[in-house]
This record gives sequence, structure tokens and C-alpha cells, in this order.
Amino acid sequence: MIQDWTFAYCPHENDWTINWQVLEAKFDWLRSLADCPQDPRYHAEGNVLIHTKLVCEALVALPQWRTLPPKERSVLFAAALLHDVAKPAATQIEVDGAVSSKGHVLQGAKMAQEILWDLNVPFAERETVVALVKYGSLPLWFWDKPNPERAVIKTSQIIRCDMLGLLAEADVRGRYCNDQTQLLERIDFFREFCQENQCFDQPRTFPSAHSRFVYFQKENGNPDYAAFDDTRFGVVMMSGLPGAGKDTWIKENLPGWRVISLDALRKQMNISPEDDQGVVINAAKTIAKEYMRDGQCFVWNATNISRQLRGMLTRLFTSYQANIRIVYLEAPWDELLRRNCDRSARLPEKVLHKLKQRLEVPDITEAHTVDWLVR
Repeated sequence: MIQDWTFAYCPHENDWTINWQVLEAKFDWLRSLADCPQDPRYHAEGNVLIHTKLVCEALVALPQWRTLPPKERSVLFAAALLHDVAKPAATQIEVDGAVSSKGHVLQGAKMAQEILWDLNVPFAERETVVALVKYGSLPLWFWDKPNPERAVIKTSQIIRCDMLGLLAEADVRGRYCNDQTQLLERIDFFREFCQENQCFDQPRTFPSAHSRFVYFQKENGNPDYAAFDDTRFGVVMMSGLPGAGKDTWIKENLPGWRVISLDALRKQMNISPEDDQGVVINAAKTIAKEYMRDGQCFVWNATNISRQLRGMLTRLFTSYQANIRIVYLEAPWDELLRRNCDRSARLPEKVLHKLKQRLEVPDITEAHTVDWLVR
């Protein structure tokens, strides 16, 4: 892990100016923002590129941003550059002329991940920027959530809420709108609320890992509740793109464990990875239930790249009182392509690209333990 990474185009204490000419020449995704209109009721400043520039300038002008360590300044600046990167793809102009961009936040987080991966940004910094893009609007809308307390506590496990507050403030200061004062007041309220819930500049702590896991499995839990640990056995859920090294890691680290491998089942059942996987998954679940009834530890070995799929498995394992550990592995993209060519069950490269686009890196709210093993 590179500990001293900084974004090459981020302003610094010797020169706080932003070189837009260099940035626009370097990044085509940034240039494309100029062709994307915005609803003048909320963004009277103009197109998305104009807004992005104003947001970045507002961020760099914030005294709180300037006093941060260089790496933290860099991830926030990169997030400001990327926070609306998906608007050109998501924007629609309605019949009445209204401009909307529904879904641009989640789509933008995925695009940011791909862009930063291609730029070889280290994993930890890449995922910090992705989280800032994904949760950047939370300070404005957290109070509208069904459970605001749970929303901020959960988010604090993934990204620091004080950093979200800075990005949101820059976002609001970088737009021309009639409700700017009210929006800034909401951000101040967000900061106070996070401080009250002990999750402003650090993740909210829990009495134990099991207590944390139980809290996030429920909608209306108490973060101070010390849950009794009634787990009976362990399940290791592997996660990572094909070729990331899951099989090798299992052999080296869990040699005595039973392994439920979806790849192995596919071979036995003569089912292609591109066919319907329902039969394979059901067969794997049947084996897992046998192990769990007997309280036997095992590894669930599959790509498990979507949060939804991991959540379904987690609920199944939890119903049998499993202690769940997610092990996420990642290798450089060139290495993944090379390993794929060497695999007996080689995937078409376009399929590998689609899997990369769908990848959702696991976070600590999904299991008792999460390990991120990245080359």
C-alpha cells in the first residue's frame, strides 16, 4: 500500500490555484461535462463543467480543507472533480424542458471506481474517493432517511463524515440557487448530528464486532447494545473478480477447511459461467445447509462482487448462527487479464469487463470481519 499517495493535479500549499487547462487536456470525462445542461432552478450557474469547477474552487478555498494532510486534500479534490461525472449519461430533458439526472450518484461512484482504477490510484485512496462520490449528498438529505441515526452511523463505517461535510459544503457553494443558505444550514445540522452520534471524524465504535454486525442487520437497533455472541461456526465468503487469487489464498490460509466452489460445481454439472446459475447456486446452498446444520466451518468460494448477492448469502448463513468473514482479493487489471488467459475455464474479455463494472467492494457493515487483500 502506498501511504503517501497524492493526486498529481491537486493544489497544494505552495500554489492553491487549479490548472484547469491541464486537467481538461488530461481527462476526456471532465471535458464531456461541458455538454451537459442542468436545471436552472437548482443550478443557475450553467452546465455541469461550470458547476464542477466552482465546486473545486470552493473546496480549495475552505480553510478546513487547506489544513488537512496532503493525502486527505487529494482524495477530497479528486472526489469534487468526479462528483457529477455520471450526469452526462444520466441526464434527461423532459417534454416540459425540466432537466433531471436520476441515478447519477450511484452511477458516478461506479464510474469513479473505473477511472481511478485505470489511473492506478492505490486501493484505499480509490475507495475513499468512490465513497465520497457515493455518499456526498448525505449531509443534505440524511434527515429525510427513515432512520437518520442509522444512516450516519453506517456511513461513518465507510467514509469519514467530516470529509463528507466538506465535500457537501463545497458542492453547495459551487452552485447558484435560491436555497443556498438553507442547504448550508442542513450541512451544519449534519455535522452536529454526527458529533452527537460519535461518528463525525471517526467510525462509530461498537461494544464488539458481533454487536456491530447485529446492529447493521436490523433497521432499528441500538448502537450501544452489547449483543450476545451466539455464533456456532465460521463461514469465509470469498469476494473478487475472476483471477484475483481466491483459490490460491484458500489453499495457503485455510488448508483444512471445507470449500464450496461454484467453479467446481459448474464443472461437475457441465454448466457454463454465462448460462443461468440458479441450479449451481441451489446445489451450493444445499451443501452449505448440511455443513451449517452440523456446525462445520466452510469457505463459500465465488466472485460475490455484488452487495445484494452477499447480503442474501449473509442472511442465509446468519440464520444458522454463522460468524461471517468476507475476504476480498484484488489484483492489477493487466494481471487479471493475463491470469484469465491461463485459466482452463477462460472467460471472454468482454465478460470480465462487465464484471469489473458491476464490482461493489465489500465494506465492514456486511460481516463480522472484512479483509481487503490487494496487490
